[in-house]
Amino acid sequence: MDQSKVLAVVNGEKITQQDVYAFLNGLDPQVAAQFQSPQGIEQITEELANQELLYLDAVEKGLDKDEAFEIEMERMKKNALKQYAMHRLFDDINVTEDEIAKYYDEHKEHFNTPEAIRASHILVKTEKEAKDIFDEIEAGLSFEDAANKYSSCPSKDKGGDLGEFTRGSMVPEFEKAAFEMEVGEVSQPVESQFGYHIIKVASKKEPGISALEEVKGKVIEQLTGLKQQERYLDRTKELKEKYKVETYY
Repeated sequence: MDQSKVLAVVNGEKITQQDVYAFLNGLDPQVAAQFQSPQGIEQITEELANQELLYLDAVEKGLDKDEAFEIEMERMKKNALKQYAMHRLFDDINVTEDEIAKYYDEHKEHFNTPEAIRASHILVKTEKEAKDIFDEIEAGLSFEDAANKYSSCPSKDKGGDLGEFTRGSMVPEFEKAAFEMEVGEVSQPVESQFGYHIIKVASKKEPGISALEEVKGKVIEQLTGLKQQERYLDRTKELKEKYKVETYY
C-alpha cells in the first residue's frame, strides 16, 4: 500500500497513510489491532485531523508562547538530547567474531540447557476409561487417533501433543511419570488433579550447554551491553572531572 497516499488535508496540512501507521505503531499492539480495517483507518485519520485542528487553534491563541509550554518544551528537548547523546556514545560499538567466541568459552555456564522432553497425552475422567483406551492402543489404535477420539484436553486436535517442556512445567504426578519414561513408551493411566492421563514420550533432551550458534544472538547482546556499560562509566567519569557534581543522599 502506498504510504504517501493522502487521506485528509487540514488547512493545507496533509495527513497520509504513513501518518496513520506511525500513530498505530505508538499504540499497544492489542489496541492497534482493533483499527486494522478500512473503518479503523478512517477513525484514526479523523483523530489525526482533530489533533491538527487543536494544534491550529493553539497556535492561533498563542499557546506556544505560554511560559508553561516553553518550560515543558525545554524539558522535552533536554530529555531528547540526553537520549541522542547516549545513542551517539554507543554508535560505533560492535563485537567481533573472536570476542564472541572468547566470551562464549569463558561463560558457558550461562548457556546451560535443562533436561527437556516432548510428550503427548490423552486425558479422561475415570481410570476405567483410561484403561480401556490403553488396551485399544495396545491392540493397534494409534496414540494420535486415540487422543483425537477420546481426550478431553484441547491438545486432542494435535494428537495429544503438548510440545516440549522442562521440569516444573506440569503437575507433579504427570511430570514424574513422563520424565521416567523411555522415548516411544506409552504409559499406564496416571492420575492427577485433572483426571487420568495416558502419556507418550516423543523425544528427550539431556541437560547440557547450548552450542554457540544457538545462543550467538544472546552472546552478542550481552557483550554489547557490557561494552556500552564500560564506555558509559568511562565517559561519565571523565565528565565528572570537567563538571561539578554535588550529591545530597
